Amino acid sequence: MKIFKKYLKIFTALMLLFLTSCSDYLDTEPITEDATSLNNGIVIEDAAAAESRMNAVYGTFGSGYWQLDFLLAGDGQSDNAYIGADNPAIFQYEAYQMLSTNSQMKGDWNDIYNSINTCNIVINYVDQASDLSTIRRDEMIGEASLIRALNHFQAVQLWGDCPIATEAIFSISSENFDEAFDELFPVRKPVAEVYAQIIEDCLVAIDKAPDASNKFKANKMAANALLAKVYATMPNPDWNKTIQYCDEVIGGGYTLLPTFDHLFDSAHEGNAESIWEVNGDGWGSPIGAWNTFMFLGTDWKKFNAPSHTLFEAYNSNGDTQRLASTITTASVGWSDAYWSSANYPFAYKMRDTNGNQNFYLARLADILLLKAEALVSTGDLSGAMSLVNQVRTRAGIATISASSQAEVIDIILEERLMELAFEGDRWFDIKRMGKAVELLSQQKDGNGNVLPTATNINQNRLLWPIPQDKLDANALLTQNPGY
Repeated sequence: MKIFKKYLKIFTALMLLFLTSCSDYLDTEPITEDATSLNNGIVIEDAAAAESRMNAVYGTFGSGYWQLDFLLAGDGQSDNAYIGADNPAIFQYEAYQMLSTNSQMKGDWNDIYNSINTCNIVINYVDQASDLSTIRRDEMIGEASLIRALNHFQAVQLWGDCPIATEAIFSISSENFDEAFDELFPVRKPVAEVYAQIIEDCLVAIDKAPDASNKFKANKMAANALLAKVYATMPNPDWNKTIQYCDEVIGGGYTLLPTFDHLFDSAHEGNAESIWEVNGDGWGSPIGAWNTFMFLGTDWKKFNAPSHTLFEAYNSNGDTQRLASTITTASVGWSDAYWSSANYPFAYKMRDTNGNQNFYLARLADILLLKAEALVSTGDLSGAMSLVNQVRTRAGIATISASSQAEVIDIILEERLMELAFEGDRWFDIKRMGKAVELLSQQKDGNGNVLPTATNINQNRLLWPIPQDKLDANALLTQNPGY
């Protein structure tokens, strides 16, 4: 591989001599910035340009991944939803038959690494803005670092070993050739290295990002929340670190909203439970939230139809409040193996059809249940159940008890199912908790039969394949096992 890389560098150098004679900028994957002519190497000239670049960072939450596929991956691949709709590429998600040529998955890779690159532009070049205050400069670095961490976190959970992107390359010279080569032809870094980069970026955000008062921005407390989940998800979880960062959030003045539905009715945005939410700001804004139409309505068969497993969880717990806020039904002109045309169910947390729909990246109930998971994993069963029962009490259902670690873990997993359905968590939860193959292989249709596709799930299918076009363009990339 080293010999191959040496010859590839020589070939690349020769090509760059030709290409850079025509342009100051090489537009090649994973770099996605529009071609530009630099003014003496200046990328971000002033404060106005810096704010524009920062707006572009937040604008990446309007991408296909964050508006749709994050929820298809987190819920549609899991047992709380049937992925539904009419896109053959997306059917591969649910059937655990993803091909490396899957166009939707390729788009997810592009969206995630485009988001990272957009963050890198701010992190790498915001110092060039001479009229930008030091305070605002540091805030931007903190915000962009947290959003970069969030996207790397998505990548490492979806693909395992994956490229770490930290540099936005605008021009190639002998001085930065090695750095540019590594960005243009990245290798997959081990999962441990990716997590180390995520943690480093979160710590930068804790130091530099704005305080928690603006819940629509990447803020310090959101960085604590992400770190808690990172330490719970990484190989050999650090449960003490998870508890530490959960406690930072829990002590941050957040409270559970008394009425569960107020989390999603669009009349309580930036509420007391919200830690970080993506702000849909209407049509024509950087984030005109179009995802509502993908999940709600009777005009065509929608994505993420609620599953019988989810209904059973709500009904067996007498959980009428969360059921009513999470699922709605209507009579439609179709039926399928899951549901009849009468009272066909739809995911209901996304309701605003005016482009203003917000969605949560972190909220208090998630952190309470995450701390419960960490506590039971360290042997504190009563502490874990106390947190679970806080969440159940807000939902208006009975508190419960448990006598074994395995029982508490199952209770936490079901509680997360009922509390966080259609917020993009379930697939990642059951993978983190080691339950994915067990649960997904038992999924059933509307007649109680195990889904034919459920037998496809295995450990290899808990990671997606590296997109084939990336492999074709970069011989230094390798494919995941089983693909």
